[in-house]
Amino acid sequence: MMTKGEYRGLMHRNDADLAAWLAKRPTEAALEPALPIIDPHHHLWDAPQRGEYLLPEFLADAGGGHNVVSSVFLECRSMFRADGPEAMKPVGEVEFVNGIAAMAASGGYGKTRVCEAIVGWADLMLGTQVRDVLEALVAAGNGRFRGTRYGTSYDEGVAGKYVSRRIPQYRLLDPKFREGFAELGKLGLTFDSWHFHPQLPDLVDLARAFPDQTIIVDHVGGVLGVGQYAGKNAEIMPVWRQSIAALAACPNVNIKLGGLGMTSFGFGFHERDIPPSSEELAAAWKPYIEPCIEAFGVNRCMFESNFPPDKQSCGYTELWNAFKRITAGFSASEKTALYSGTAARVYTMTTP
Repeated sequence: MMTKGEYRGLMHRNDADLAAWLAKRPTEAALEPALPIIDPHHHLWDAPQRGEYLLPEFLADAGGGHNVVSSVFLECRSMFRADGPEAMKPVGEVEFVNGIAAMAASGGYGKTRVCEAIVGWADLMLGTQVRDVLEALVAAGNGRFRGTRYGTSYDEGVAGKYVSRRIPQYRLLDPKFREGFAELGKLGLTFDSWHFHPQLPDLVDLARAFPDQTIIVDHVGGVLGVGQYAGKNAEIMPVWRQSIAALAACPNVNIKLGGLGMTSFGFGFHERDIPPSSEELAAAWKPYIEPCIEAFGVNRCMFESNFPPDKQSCGYTELWNAFKRITAGFSASEKTALYSGTAARVYTMTTP
């Protein structure tokens, strides 16, 4: 678990300072406001070291004019059980989020089905014994639980200091991990993978070894642009593209287009006096998003907000405006896939 100091080092601003910074740029009007959006990746938490980001905060961010019809919660070590077996503590997070999903489903908070789908965490290093945990997560989700995410972000430099879990290098290749991973498919559960770009070849190996397992790559594969990778974009991008192409050759793999607001990408937007416009964001993010769409096709790509982590670089409305600027020339059917269709298929959600 990150300490308060470590987390603030990653986020750079506390909640009040972040709100004041974002307010320096008046909120843009939402582009294409009627286009249905399923936000397939956001978090919720309430903890001293991270601040508060619950249903009201998410709805406030999502209420800037875009047509956000539903969302997917992704695990973030939030509200784990304090007591009981260590392996079962992550069930508390799904219990917590399912309660918020039920609140949203009541209709009393607007039309958005917040947390219509839930992705939790389980220690896949338990091997076959993780089956009991997965079954408990499914039960806690009350029909909303879809799968697990397992972060394997490893870096010996700056980025490695701010990961939420310190995972040994090459975890995706570990036989014990793969033993637990195999249990996901037996229950029809998805697998979200969060890592930095040097771990992409390991994910390719995993995807090839389990061709029937649905895998989702988070945050365009986690391209690093800080620490020892700063200023080396010309060297990194061709290698990253090769890994993206290899993953795209695996029909069981899908990819999320987002996460680019995190400081680990090295854009430095968080260091500016005034937040960037959606035009600036689109220009910076396009070289990462377009290659993914070209490789995977629109039916295996989905735009994501990754809020609140991406909030350190921009507002929610500006983030989706940036995506819409990048896809301005796409057809209506292509936009449907990117903004809702792929997410609805992968996470078995209500189709807008």
